[in-house]
Amino acid sequence: MPQKNRTASGVLGGILGVVGLSAVAGILITATVTPAIAVTGAAASSAITMFDKLPSVLEIEKLMLPSTIYYQDSDGDYVELTQFYDQNREPVTYDEVAPVMYDAILSSEDPRYYQHGGVDLIGTTRALLSNAQGGATQGGSSISQQYVKNILIQQCESNAEGETNEEVAAAKLECWTEATTASGVEGYQRKLQEMRYAIALEQKYSKNDILLGYLNIANFGGTNYGIEAASHYYFNVSSSDLSIAQAATLAGIVQNPNTYRIDLPGGSITNSEGTALNTAPDGEVNASEGTLAALDTLLADGTITEEEYLAAADGYTLTKGRQLYVLSRMLDDGKITEEQYIEAAKSPIEPDITVPSSGCAEAGGSAFFCKYVQDVIANDPAFGETADDRAAALRRGGLNIYTTLDIDLQLAAEQTMKDTVPQSIDGMQLGSTTVSIEAETGRILSIAQNKTFSERADDASDPTKTSLVYAGDHLFGSSDGFNAGSTFKLFTLIDWLEKGNSLNEVLNGRVHTVTRLQDSCVEGGYWIDPGADAIDNFAKAPGYVGTPMQFTADSLNSGFLAMAERLDLCDIEKVATKMGVVQAATGEPADVNGAFSILGSEAVSPIAVAGAYATVANDGVYCEPQAIDRVTDSDGNELAVPERSCERVLDSSVAATAAYALQGVMNGGTGALGNPYDGIPVIGKTGTHETYQTWLVESSTKVATAAWVGNIQGFSDVFDYGVAYYRYALGKGVQSAANAIYGGGAFPDPDQDLLRVVYTDLPNVVGMSIDQATATLEEAGFSVTLGEEVDSSEAAGIIAEQDPGAGRVAGGTNVTIRPSNGQGVTVPDVSGQSLENAISTLRSEGFDSVQPGSCTATGGGGGDDDDDDENNGGNGNGNGATQVTGTSPGAGELVNRGDTISVNYRAESC
Repeated sequence: MPQKNRTASGVLGGILGVVGLSAVAGILITATVTPAIAVTGAAASSAITMFDKLPSVLEIEKLMLPSTIYYQDSDGDYVELTQFYDQNREPVTYDEVAPVMYDAILSSEDPRYYQHGGVDLIGTTRALLSNAQGGATQGGSSISQQYVKNILIQQCESNAEGETNEEVAAAKLECWTEATTASGVEGYQRKLQEMRYAIALEQKYSKNDILLGYLNIANFGGTNYGIEAASHYYFNVSSSDLSIAQAATLAGIVQNPNTYRIDLPGGSITNSEGTALNTAPDGEVNASEGTLAALDTLLADGTITEEEYLAAADGYTLTKGRQLYVLSRMLDDGKITEEQYIEAAKSPIEPDITVPSSGCAEAGGSAFFCKYVQDVIANDPAFGETADDRAAALRRGGLNIYTTLDIDLQLAAEQTMKDTVPQSIDGMQLGSTTVSIEAETGRILSIAQNKTFSERADDASDPTKTSLVYAGDHLFGSSDGFNAGSTFKLFTLIDWLEKGNSLNEVLNGRVHTVTRLQDSCVEGGYWIDPGADAIDNFAKAPGYVGTPMQFTADSLNSGFLAMAERLDLCDIEKVATKMGVVQAATGEPADVNGAFSILGSEAVSPIAVAGAYATVANDGVYCEPQAIDRVTDSDGNELAVPERSCERVLDSSVAATAAYALQGVMNGGTGALGNPYDGIPVIGKTGTHETYQTWLVESSTKVATAAWVGNIQGFSDVFDYGVAYYRYALGKGVQSAANAIYGGGAFPDPDQDLLRVVYTDLPNVVGMSIDQATATLEEAGFSVTLGEEVDSSEAAGIIAEQDPGAGRVAGGTNVTIRPSNGQGVTVPDVSGQSLENAISTLRSEGFDSVQPGSCTATGGGGGDDDDDDENNGGNGNGNGATQVTGTSPGAGELVNRGDTISVNYRAESC
């Protein structure tokens, strides 16, 4: 900033009269610029001493330069995405400026530039005499002095501070006012200090260096600074290609930039009556008197036609007058010929305004990626200790920011979004985003959104626009995230595997009430809610007895709750944190504090979720998402970038086994509709939070993509509005494009120990009722099949058989239970009885169908012994004595009462 406590103030305060002060200034200039001239007298000596004591060292800081964000195209070349700047400037070297521009600026601003030593004695004396009459300090400044003034203004503006943009703007205006419009004693102090600095500069730098420095720093209206930026902005040409007329126009603009600027067709300034002045062609204001006088002369001598006269007079008339002045000075100095003067004078000023890209709105569909980068710079300490430092680095530091954006994937994501999700629908605040991350590095490759980017905060009157980056979080993107839904189940799955549990262990995944879960993060070590309701599955499905492999593919809520009952909520939360998923609004760990929370009630960012699934795809190595590859300063020197690292957070065996389960989601599971099926294996997971938010996350071994569709605000039913399944088309389209660009390989084989069959005790349910037996088996983790009724002495409906029987079996084995029909009876043992007695006995036991069976001949007598017949009983066949040898079915067997019983016997003769 300009020195305020100048030594000059005390001396000047003691000098009486403005005229005397003017004289002293003249003596100082004479003594300093032309030291060979003797200057005598006490007053002169004191003044010279005072002048010598003024600060002479002026630090020329680096120019305020735009920062540029780049992406890499398909050929590997970096392409500008957009710029950020307070001052649109592009410095050039001396040889990159057309000579006519130097001629124009010197003829009009400092014709004796190469003759003086930093201060134009003639011009300054004239200005001092004018000021002596009471006017404001003005005129007479050499190019060197104007360069000094601009340096001081920039130093002041670069340090301007304020709580709001308006306060910063006011501070900058104060800088400009102090450096340019102070009057009276303060004005002389400023002029003298300017002179002191200018003389010192000329002793240190060459004339050409100072002239170029001035052209690179000077303001040309609005935010356009420096001759190159001004040439591009006003005429769409480089400063090396400026014509005489264009150079004279720009040289005229620097004299009063915001009066003579030619980019405001409605008028750049207004008069005291509020009438717009310096309007474009067809404006209401005619040319100024000075402009008309110059053109009248050309018209009168026949140099220009009446049409040329009218064209030149009608359009940016104040600037035209100033241009004619510059042209006349160039003509007088012999810098241009009469013919060149006439040609330029008669030509109307015809700007070709070319506005440089500035801000993320200029980045098209990549605007949301751009905004994410902008927020990283605004908030990451790598770009400055304070928010003001970081803002200055972006808007004034001349940074070259090389991003991770893959433009081919970005364009594919934008097109997929455009083809799939409307910008708005009536009745709900619809939002959607996709983000893709390189799994091996964490580089963010694309961000697409179903909105048009606006630099302003959300405007409720236009639901198609937003400033929020839905893929990001509160710090990077100003978004507070969205409920993760079942994508959050990944962390229960990981914790399950880290505890050594198997994907093939069988659990009771039926809907049931969960009122108590271990949680070592809270006092007491448990989450307890005795009044908790049972949590439903999607579409009210009852659930089933199954394995984590099945639960993952089907995204079964009740199955994951069964897993959580064997785990610690605190550990699940820690898994999410180490894999990068935290609360989007605060950056604090996700609050896993109850049954519902493991199913994805926390609001998280799509970038974080994509990063977590990329960790699984990357063999358990988590890479923090990053949007910036490298940064250089305006000289090409490498600068520090935000610290982002890759760290192993999962054992390879756990990552591989989790990937195995997540492949099931994309192959026949809930994510199958989003699988590109292009030959590249993918893992993935769907997510639905209530009916408000929907997700699909998928990843190859190279790229992970998260797609979200849902409510920006509010709780509209995504199924009622028909947007619930957009996620599949989004995920499939973007991942397909990523696969085409980056490819992908097979995922590692799962750990066999984490796929092992787990044996468990099968209880005995024989003798139980059907319901009791079913509940007992399911509670033990078995599936149950009800078989046909069997003959049993048990009462009807009581389980008579189970298959397999009680004992140690593989977990999840299907058990068939068979109830009794109540008709079972045991065959009595009638062996040794006569055939007649045996048949009688069986019939008395309730068997209706009894008949003789096979007979075995013993070879005895002919049967004429009446006593034998009486003692042994007849066989009813006249075959002599009989003896039962057994039955079919045999004694002790359980049969139905209606079954036929055959009685086998032996006799002397059959």
